[in-house]
Amino acid sequence: MKKQLLLLVTAVLLSFGVHAQVKSSETNVLVLIYSQGGGTYKMAKAIAEGIQEYPNTKATIKRVPSINPKEKLSAEVEKLAVATIDELANYDGIAFGSPVHFANISADMNYFFSQSIPFWTSRTLEGKPTTVFMSSGSGAGKEAAILSFWNILASHGMIIVPTGIMGTATLDKSVAQGNTPFGATSLTGSPGIRPSESELGVAKEQGKALARVASGLKNVPTTKSVKTTSTETKTIDVNKTLKDNKIVIPEAPKPVGNYVPYTISNHKVYINQVALKDGKIVNPGKVGANVTEEQAKEATYQTMLNVIAVLKEACGGDLNKVKQCVQLTGYFNTTPEYTQHAGLMNSASNLTALVFGENGKHARATIGAVSLPINSVVEIQAIFEIE
Repeated sequence: MKKQLLLLVTAVLLSFGVHAQVKSSETNVLVLIYSQGGGTYKMAKAIAEGIQEYPNTKATIKRVPSINPKEKLSAEVEKLAVATIDELANYDGIAFGSPVHFANISADMNYFFSQSIPFWTSRTLEGKPTTVFMSSGSGAGKEAAILSFWNILASHGMIIVPTGIMGTATLDKSVAQGNTPFGATSLTGSPGIRPSESELGVAKEQGKALARVASGLKNVPTTKSVKTTSTETKTIDVNKTLKDNKIVIPEAPKPVGNYVPYTISNHKVYINQVALKDGKIVNPGKVGANVTEEQAKEATYQTMLNVIAVLKEACGGDLNKVKQCVQLTGYFNTTPEYTQHAGLMNSASNLTALVFGENGKHARATIGAVSLPINSVVEIQAIFEIE
């Protein structure tokens, strides 16, 4: 009888263990770099190797887009997927890598982060662990460059993971090394194979340290995740947000046919707008043909400004009456093979979240079209709930 009971308890425990393993979720860490010649990419692979040595953790290496689309990148770097600013929210931790440019990060990485203002105001990256690694020719300014990057990450409220003295016990002291207590670096201009084995070793330890922190914090609630009461939500002043972010709401476009700029039904406001500015269409045409993605994003931003302008009229001039952005639908004039509509629509979603905070979070659809009115590259249909 005792033997049968022991077997039963063992079976239960084993089944529980299997069930627990199935339930556990993987920790996802992004390694995001700018690299031209491939030195930073080699460091990134060592960071990723360290990340994936930590149990149940996955590393993904991507690159930021080049400011100059004609810039020649190494073959390996060219093959990397290009990240968007919006996807940073999807990872449990992020390692950033860049070459040192005049004691600072590269212009390409800096431009990428210039798009992160909506993340800053919505505290999207707050509490997310991060680390920085770099490569430099002479080594001059490498620590200043890492610390300058830390300033950006700290402003977002991210948790910075430094290297300290990890990995120093196995350093080859006969070879000049670029490593710092702030993050691994490589002296790309020094003799020998670069990055050196020691530089790669510290990078691997740095990746493992980031994975450990990311895994530990994965399910820990942060202050930004605490729900606010309806009273707290209403204290947000949209007018102050607009002023602080230097957002100018244009004059609402006037109807050019037998229709009205908006309708209100059961406290819901229904609005449709295209990319008009000062009576002219912004960047008219078709994405994939004569309109670039950046031009389409600019037109989408302007279209959402027009939606907000009409919404302001519907609210009697007071945007603080907006209770919720319910739905945004973006229609994009594109070639048949184009598939990145969602990335274009992020310009409208980010603006809405920035202006209205929690009340700006919405459901969304994006649709491709063979043509749109007056050759606009985008048309947005919006539904808002107001008081």
